[in-house]
Amino acid sequence: MSDRIRSWTNAPSTPRFTPPAGAVDAHCHVFGPMAEFPFSPKAKYLPQDAGSDMLFALRDRLGFARNVIVQASCHGTDNSATLHAIARSQGRARGVAVVDPAISEAELRALHECGIRGVRFNFLKRLVDDAPKDKFLDLASRLPQGWHVVVYFEADIIDEMRPFLAAIPVPIVIDHMGRPDVTQGPDGPDMRAFRSLLDSRSDIHFKATCPDRLDPAGPPWDDFAAAVAPLVADYPDRALWGTDWPHPNMEKAIPDDGALVDLIPRIAPTPELQRKLLVDNPASLYWAEGA
Repeated sequence: MSDRIRSWTNAPSTPRFTPPAGAVDAHCHVFGPMAEFPFSPKAKYLPQDAGSDMLFALRDRLGFARNVIVQASCHGTDNSATLHAIARSQGRARGVAVVDPAISEAELRALHECGIRGVRFNFLKRLVDDAPKDKFLDLASRLPQGWHVVVYFEADIIDEMRPFLAAIPVPIVIDHMGRPDVTQGPDGPDMRAFRSLLDSRSDIHFKATCPDRLDPAGPPWDDFAAAVAPLVADYPDRALWGTDWPHPNMEKAIPDDGALVDLIPRIAPTPELQRKLLVDNPASLYWAEGA
């Protein structure tokens, strides 16, 4: 991995849509800087630096107030880059960590003090080598109060994931809706399976994110909008949104972040839905009183 890749645009457009006051980009990452925060030797990709200065400049350009920074797989279980970004945010960022399942309660409490509010379990085999469900469940049982688990998987293993998800003893957030095939439409088998999962317990949230990953037709991502808008409408208290900046592994189809923001009114067309998606729901998970 000698060639470092760039997966974000250097000149994102300014969106026409203005997010409501207090809006949260609830799914983004930081890469490095590598000289200060080296990438994991097990990383499946080696990105160019995309640190906190770039992230916060994008936040302001897009009209958002806060970020939830999700530990990127290229940094493995060393959360230093994520913690550094949170520390520099002046209280405007929280984080989701990736940790060794054997982490101690003292280390978890230290992460909490630094602004972490959840842990991520990644089941994408092209990104991680091992996803030990039994150890993940043990870890989930030891999380600090108010934390949740973020789970990343693809639609073809949703049935395999059901017993594991049912056993998690804390709230759950599903990354990118479990990557459904949005070309099937809102009533396609992938969306029906995901709705069934949401109906199985009331504390499963989802990120209505990544049209650039999920809609092969590309901008303006019509299939994504058509498939996801009914989901947001039917589960308004459980939907989150984020840019996914700096778009890991999307170097061949780099999205315009301004265009991503302009898609929001197509999946959340009313001010009430927009406020739930961008303000209320992320605030309840990441900035709740006492959290």
